[in-house]
Amino acid sequence: MIVKKTALSLSRLSFAQKLELMEALWTELTRNQKKLESPSWHEAVLEDREEAFASGKVEISNWEEAKKRIKKKVS
Repeated sequence: MIVKKTALSLSRLSFAQKLELMEALWTELTRNQKKLESPSWHEAVLEDREEAFASGKVEISNWEEAKKRIKKKVS
């Protein structure tokens, strides 16, 4: 299949338009999840995180708490 390249000036898009474009691309990419393969190192990272949680080394926080913590760190 030959795909025609499209010139797209991302710098001309508003922030909202960029988010919409990103969401549309993600939706299209995830239509066939069987084609999406995570890199092998993802499994190791997930296992490490599960082990850290199970041993009490880390705690889970809800999304609102996590956003506040992240904002505080980057401010």
